[in-house]
Amino acid sequence: MAKKASRSHAKKSKRPTTRRVVRSKKRTAKPSTPRVADPLVALMKGAERREVGHVTLDVVRAGAARVKRMVYPPGFRWSKDMKPIVGTEYCMHAHVGFLARGEIHIEYPDGCVVECRAPQAIAIDPGHDGWVVGKQPVVLIEFDFEGDTIQRLGMPDGHRH
Repeated sequence: MAKKASRSHAKKSKRPTTRRVVRSKKRTAKPSTPRVADPLVALMKGAERREVGHVTLDVVRAGAARVKRMVYPPGFRWSKDMKPIVGTEYCMHAHVGFLARGEIHIEYPDGCVVECRAPQAIAIDPGHDGWVVGKQPVVLIEFDFEGDTIQRLGMPDGHRH
């Protein structure tokens, strides 16, 4: 008579057992997370916001100076967008600050060209035309003293070599 092996004495396989887990395709909805605005262009607390010639300008007073964030859209060109508003042949404002995003092309009447690409500190003399290069907006953080900027920052009143 053949002996039957009892279950307790049977050899156990060393191979791991695999179990197939079937998950429901229905998933519970996650709570929507609000999108975080880009801090470089988000609304600034305490800033005065205005738009001039397609440029979004946020201004905050800092002592005797102003800190300005200027956002120039793709396609912006001073001679096209600002000249009709300002009424001068060239931009007569000195720009000193930090180019945080994008690329700008500056030309002076004498043919001198300055190209700036973020991130970069800039100092642009008065008497220039300028435009945004490419499809990305330009974000410029600028420091000025309104009509006293040239003198207070020791800049020339026009472009010189």
